[in-house]
Amino acid sequence: MYAYVVLSLLIGARTEELRALTWSHVDLEGQPDADPPVPPSIMVWRSVRAGGDTKTRKSRRTLALLRRCVEALLRHRDRQTIAAEQAGESWQEDGLVFASKHGTELDAANVRRALRVILKRTDLNPDEWTPRELRHSFVSLMSDAGVAVEDIARLVGHKGTVVTEKVYRKQLRPVLLEGAETMDLIFPGED
Repeated sequence: MYAYVVLSLLIGARTEELRALTWSHVDLEGQPDADPPVPPSIMVWRSVRAGGDTKTRKSRRTLALLRRCVEALLRHRDRQTIAAEQAGESWQEDGLVFASKHGTELDAANVRRALRVILKRTDLNPDEWTPRELRHSFVSLMSDAGVAVEDIARLVGHKGTVVTEKVYRKQLRPVLLEGAETMDLIFPGED
C-alpha cells in the first residue's frame, strides 16, 4: 500500500482511478532527452466506475510523477512481480498496478482496510481517515503552497473550479491575501 498512499497523497488521483490503473498507463522513465523533456507520468484514463470511464471527461488527464512516486512505483512493481511468482497459477494477470494478492482488482473495502492498518501505526485516528482523505490532503498542500484553484481543479480532474471550491472548501486557503497586501503597499500605515 506504500505506493498507493504515495500516489494518492502526491498526485491527488481518486481512489477509483488508482484502483483501475494499469501498468500500460504508467511511464516511469519519460523522455528526458526530448525537447522539451517529457517527465515520467501516469495516464488517468480509467476508473472502476461502471463502464470503466473516469468520473467526467475532464477527469481524463496525464499527471507528471515526481521522483518519490517513480521510486515507490518501481519498488511496488518489483514486489508485485515476486507476489505473482509466489501466487503461481492463482495469479490473474490483468496488468493492474494495485491488485489483490491474486492479481485481481481491489475493491474499496480492500483499500480502506489496508489504510486502517497503516494508520494504526501512526498518531492519526483510523476512524477519521478514508482513502479519500489523501486526495483532500493533496488539495490542502497545493492550496497552502499557493497553487491557484484553477490549477488544482485541473490536477484533480474537475470540470472547473466550482466543484473544487465546493467539495474542498475547507482545504482551500480561506484567506485571500493579495488585496490586503496590495492595499498595504498603496496606503501604508502610520509608523
